Amino acid sequence: MHHGATQPDRQGEPRQTFGTADIAPMARPSLTARFFMSVVAMAERLNLKHSKVGNPPVYDNATFPWVAEIEREWPLIRAELDKVLLRQEELPSFHDISTDVQTISKDKHWKTFFLTGYGLSSEQNIRQCPETWRIVQKIPGLKTAMFSIFEPGKHLPPHRGPYNGVLRLHLGLIVPEPRDKLGIRVDKTLCHWDEGKALVFDDAYEHEAWNHTDKTRVVLFVDFVKPLRFPARLVNWLLLNLAVFTPFIREGLDNHKAWEKKFYAEAEQLRNRPR
Repeated sequence: MHHGATQPDRQGEPRQTFGTADIAPMARPSLTARFFMSVVAMAERLNLKHSKVGNPPVYDNATFPWVAEIEREWPLIRAELDKVLLRQEELPSFHDISTDVQTISKDKHWKTFFLTGYGLSSEQNIRQCPETWRIVQKIPGLKTAMFSIFEPGKHLPPHRGPYNGVLRLHLGLIVPEPRDKLGIRVDKTLCHWDEGKALVFDDAYEHEAWNHTDKTRVVLFVDFVKPLRFPARLVNWLLLNLAVFTPFIREGLDNHKAWEKKFYAEAEQLRNRPR
């Protein structure tokens, strides 16, 4: 699903295109997949044309007034994260849940703690993080929310998200030093995370991220619906609501349920162990 790149157009503005170098495309996509991808490509052109917030690779946070509210409450999110990280070793690798991520990540150093994605939520994980869940409800058009955990040495190669109808927010929760050893490049913009500060970007531009420090970096990872005018808004709504029926999302849900069952069963056994 990760297929895309950024190239300057004739005016020197960034432009979204398909095809990231060094990432293999789907082998012989089926007729259904080809049709779906052609619909996605049409929708992406509509989204660029009808965006209410422009199409920069990285946004000024002031574009989204609710960002300041999220930042204000970040210590509550961090406190819940600290409890989650007590079992960091048992958290799933991103590619174990979402298998399409295997094109860019196959090691165990990118872990995730998933709350919600495309209408499917983890009730048990949400119970562990009630404040985080309350806070992300303030985000209009929330689609995905999870903790994204980069362990030391992790480097995600250049890639792009599957679709430009959503924007991404990273809220810095644990950002180790030295600062110059970790960051994210979106198109030609090099960004750094700060604890308690949000970074909003369009993941349909080529981007890569790295943690070359010797400590773990964690952000709250959120996807939300890109503000669009009609007719793009309607087409985007249809596509995002159909996404839940795609094999990638369904498989991810099944994988997460299997992990969740094991994770919480072990916790239950520990609780019930004779003292």
